[in-house]
Amino acid sequence: MLPDGVRPATIHIQDGKITRVGPYEDRGDVNSSSAPASPKLGDERPSEGRAAERYDAADLVVSPGIVDTHVHINEPGRTDWEGFDTATRAAAAGGATTVVDMPLNSVPATTTAAALEAKRTAARGQCHVDVAFWGGVVPGNAGFLDELVEAGVRGFKCFLVPSGVDEFPAVDERALREALPIVSRRRVPLLVHAEAPALIRDAGAKGLQPGVYATYLATRPPEAEVEAIRSIVRLAREFGVHAHIVHVASAEAADEVARAKADGIAITAETCPHYLTFAAEDVPDGATEFKCAPPIREARHREALWRALTHGTLDLVATDHSPAPLALKCPGDFMKAWGGIASLELSLAAMNTGVARPFQGRDREAESLALRVLAHWLSEAPARLAGLHDRKGRIAPGYDADLVVWDPDAAWTVDPSRLQQRHKVTPYAGRRLAGRVQTTFLRGTPVWEDGRLIAAGSGRLL
Repeated sequence: MLPDGVRPATIHIQDGKITRVGPYEDRGDVNSSSAPASPKLGDERPSEGRAAERYDAADLVVSPGIVDTHVHINEPGRTDWEGFDTATRAAAAGGATTVVDMPLNSVPATTTAAALEAKRTAARGQCHVDVAFWGGVVPGNAGFLDELVEAGVRGFKCFLVPSGVDEFPAVDERALREALPIVSRRRVPLLVHAEAPALIRDAGAKGLQPGVYATYLATRPPEAEVEAIRSIVRLAREFGVHAHIVHVASAEAADEVARAKADGIAITAETCPHYLTFAAEDVPDGATEFKCAPPIREARHREALWRALTHGTLDLVATDHSPAPLALKCPGDFMKAWGGIASLELSLAAMNTGVARPFQGRDREAESLALRVLAHWLSEAPARLAGLHDRKGRIAPGYDADLVVWDPDAAWTVDPSRLQQRHKVTPYAGRRLAGRVQTTFLRGTPVWEDGRLIAAGSGRLL
């Protein structure tokens, strides 16, 4: 899957970088009678006396490694929820070669440079894919934002509603007005959990049942997303900030993003595989593995989100991987359960399975288009959001040789016990998906192959 389309090719790699993309038959200056007849990947300049290493992907698809810009790794502080080892194993297994860690759920939260260094210290030696970091905007930390950018964060995340953890409080307009001039000056994005707190409803009324999904769904209506996006658009216009709306879940929210883009606001937005896969009508009562915020909504929203993706209103897809121990998911009680869905390993397969919705048909042209949009939504656009688009997200000379070799036609059933994430709770359990990862390459080195990690600790902290 190349920037100009899908075609047979040979990818030449040296020192972890793609040096050349040639015709399928092109072997460069490599001469070895033992070489495969149809090499696709290879070291362009082997050491003297040694044949180039080659990998023949045959009829499989070679795509740019996934860049997942919305991952909650939670270490240090809540490593029992998820940690760098297990999260990046899951990433490698699913074809993700770069993840960007969210600033909350770890303790300390990434709201100062010292907290970022604590997180980096915890991560060193444990990462099997590359890891970058978002910083956080919380009340009172505007004075730390410059040092966070200097220390390497790719941008900032904030919540307009309670985040669920005390160490990462929500911001109001006053706090945003303190932070936004700095965010604007540093030319990094502000990622926003966009729900308006005034429109989040109480579900404690007499007679409502906490085990019924409709009870939880009613507490977070689409209007909460719309009103929050309107407030952020107003501030983005005033301060000239690139605002990015995370996990858009409703048709009305997508429409609000479209209006902002038409008005020339510097705004981008994402949705998640679970909003594109599931529908509220199908969520069983008591099945708290489906709980997230904003919630999975009715099927009409799912179809609208697919349309928004294909029309360019929504720019990318990220997982919002947010696992927790089973006890915190409080089976049977949506109102007490931790809201988060773990799907870091499943995003490629889930998206590949669902992409038939807007791209119906199995002819060659439709398949090629589906692969192109998947590479854009899962790799190229997320890399751009995180400011990594000069080295990640494309198969092109000068880019890191981060690649996933996969079979889009291979169907399989999700067995939670085989997932690499720390806790095996997932709404995808038992679901039939299409698309299986064969090999994940990080800078030209295979790190995951045939269902196992083969190069532990290869990831870098970006």
